[in-house]
Amino acid sequence: MEKAIITKLNKTFEEYAYDQEGIEYWLARELQVLLGYTEWRNFLNTVDKAKESCKTTSEAISDHFVDVNKMVKIGSGAERKQEDIMLTRYACYLIAQNGDPRKEQIAFAQSYFAIQTRKQELVEERIQLMERLHAREKLAAAETELSKNIYERGVDNKGFANIRSKGDWALFGGKNTMAMKRKLGIAENRPLADFLPTITISAKQLATEITNFNVKKNDLKGEPRITNEHIKNNTDIRTLLGKSGIKPEQLPPEEDIKKLERRVKTTDKEIAKEKLK
Repeated sequence: MEKAIITKLNKTFEEYAYDQEGIEYWLARELQVLLGYTEWRNFLNTVDKAKESCKTTSEAISDHFVDVNKMVKIGSGAERKQEDIMLTRYACYLIAQNGDPRKEQIAFAQSYFAIQTRKQELVEERIQLMERLHAREKLAAAETELSKNIYERGVDNKGFANIRSKGDWALFGGKNTMAMKRKLGIAENRPLADFLPTITISAKQLATEITNFNVKKNDLKGEPRITNEHIKNNTDIRTLLGKSGIKPEQLPPEEDIKKLERRVKTTDKEIAKEKLK
C-alpha cells in the first residue's frame, strides 16, 4: 500500500472518531463507508461476525456495540429515523478482523485498530500499575511522618514498629504484621505493604494519616497513648471496609512493588514504541 494512501486513511479514521465524556467511538454507518462497503446489510453481516468474536473473548457485546437511532434528512426538509451502532475502538478492531483483507481499506483498518487497541491496553495497564505505586508512595510518606511525630514524643524506632504492628493487628482482624507476612508468604525482611493490593495500601495510609492528625492535634505522647490511637483508627477503617464486604486479611497478595516499578518502565518503553508506529 502506498505511503500517501496510508497517510490519507490514517487521517480519515482519526477524523471520524467521536468523543463522549472521554469515551472514544465510531458510528457504524460511517465506518461502513470507510471500510468500502456499499450495502448496509452486507456490512451488518460483518458486524454480526464481530459480535460473535467479541462473545468468545468474554467481553460484553453491549459494552462495545451500542444500538442507536438518529434522524436523517430525506429531502424537502423531511426526516426519518435511521438505525446505527456506536462502536468502541475494540469493536472496530473486531469488525476489521472479520472483513475481507483483500480490500485496501480493510487491510489498513486491521493494522490501524490492532495498533490503536494495543496502545489503549498499554495505557490502561500503566494507569492500574501507577495507582498501586502512588498508593504505596503515599503510605510510605504517611508512615515517615508518623515516625517523625512519635519520635518527637518519646517513642523510638522499636516503639514505632510496635505501633505499626498493632495497627496491622486491628486492620487485619487480629493478625499483626508478622502474622500477615507468614499468611501471604512474604519474607520477614520485606515490607508487608509491598505485597498488598491497592485497596489495603490505601486503607493503611488513611488510618496512618488520621493517627498523624490526632497525634498532633491532641499532642499525644508516649507509646501506649499513640498505640491506642492507631489501633482505633485502623479498627474504624476495617469497619468501613467491612460494610462493603471487604476483609483485608482475606485478600490475596499482589505482585512485589519492586517488580511493579520495573514493569512500569517496560510499559512506558512499549507505549513509546507504539507511538512511533
